[in-house]
Amino acid sequence: QVQLVESGGGLVQAGGSLTLSCQASGFTFSDYAMNWFRQAPGKEREWVATISSTIIDVAYAGAVKGRFFISRDNAKNMVSLQMNNLRVEDTAVYYCSARVRRIDYWGQGTQVTVSS
Repeated sequence: QVQLVESGGGLVQAGGSLTLSCQASGFTFSDYAMNWFRQAPGKEREWVATISSTIIDVAYAGAVKGRFFISRDNAKNMVSLQMNNLRVEDTAVYYCSARVRRIDYWGQGTQVTVSS
């Protein structure tokens, strides 16, 4: 069964860095693109970044471009999100996701809180 488990969230001061990880299982990880989304308090869930299965293509939301970097390790079935120069407005629950056989799967989310 498809499972996605995020980890690495926590409390960090503005300007600091944090790396999130997502451990995947239950599907052929290397065949699928992976995504990161986030949902801030009182706001809709928004897309953050995507990495293709071949790692050739990456894409970022404008709000995080140049600060966040997505990567994956297909041998470990893991996708990561390196977050640098964090801002208070980056505070959110972060989710990894994948569309597997036309169905969207989501992890449980990990909380990132950025303090001023």
